[in-house]
Amino acid sequence: MPIGAFAGRSGLTPSALRFYDDAGLLPPARVDPVSGYRYYGAGQVARAVMLRRLRELAMPLASVEAMLDSGAEEACRLLDTHVTKVVEEAAEVRRKAAVIASALSTVPGQSIAAVKGPVLADAVEQVLTSSAHGTGIPALAGLRIEANAESLTLTGTDRYRLSTRTLVPAEPPARAWAGTVDGQELRAAAAASRRSPLVRLEAVPDGLWFRTADRDDRFCRSLPGPFPDHRLLLASLGEVTTRATISKEVLLRAVEDHPGEHIGLRVAQGALYVLPTGHERPWVPVPATVTGRSLRIRFALTTLYPAVSTAIGPDVLLDLRGHDQPVTIRSAGRGDLTTLAMPVSPG
Repeated sequence: MPIGAFAGRSGLTPSALRFYDDAGLLPPARVDPVSGYRYYGAGQVARAVMLRRLRELAMPLASVEAMLDSGAEEACRLLDTHVTKVVEEAAEVRRKAAVIASALSTVPGQSIAAVKGPVLADAVEQVLTSSAHGTGIPALAGLRIEANAESLTLTGTDRYRLSTRTLVPAEPPARAWAGTVDGQELRAAAAASRRSPLVRLEAVPDGLWFRTADRDDRFCRSLPGPFPDHRLLLASLGEVTTRATISKEVLLRAVEDHPGEHIGLRVAQGALYVLPTGHERPWVPVPATVTGRSLRIRFALTTLYPAVSTAIGPDVLLDLRGHDQPVTIRSAGRGDLTTLAMPVSPG
């Protein structure tokens, strides 16, 4: 078929087809030696359509050629590599654009706190484990930061876990401030600040600046939409009926050693036992100090494990309220990091 007809079937313009011929990606089936007209075969349509789709993804010619000439498995790998690169580049462009927009703002920044760099970096990493992406709720992909004269509080949630940590600022703010900040940008800013003795947080209308003495300042965008009312949740928690103090390492090992997506906990007669739900195996006793009522409770592995692993110190304290109520997980010796974990149905 002539180039015009082939263009109509492939979705590529005649000029694009000439370009891809010159590039060696899609040579015609035949070229008239007298007129120079290009003619294509029906069997070339699929390659042309794939070429067009890949170029719509802004894939470089070298990568397009490699994909077109690869098997399905290698082609998928190359596609994933390209998508990852594009997403990373887009995030970097968005971050730089936000920095420029913030610099153009005529509204002065508000100093909200000064915190030790390594302490802040650890707190961000701990709380960010409870954030979520791809939920359709932008605020869940970030952290809620609240500052007042006494404290700086970081809170994150994915609706199954909620983590909050309170820090004592080296320098308190002149007035209270609260905002939700992009989690990925916050992680990068905190990591860069880890070696800084002191990090000054400065709020501007569209985000938060991390100011350091070496002037390697980082900017984090604010996220749109309301953050879940975590204070209402914390205030409405029921009475603790059972309390267990246990070695974090021992509990994590017990969870790791058992297969299954769900982990059952049984507290009875002053002891704690672990069993992966759905497996006909005996309860595994775990050394613990237990007080209160006996109960059984069941968690998703992906909820319980990170909630325990991020606790500060060697021992964790589990405050239980019943098989269908959130459990509070915090450090036995330090209460400045607290995580709520939702159980699943006993099923």
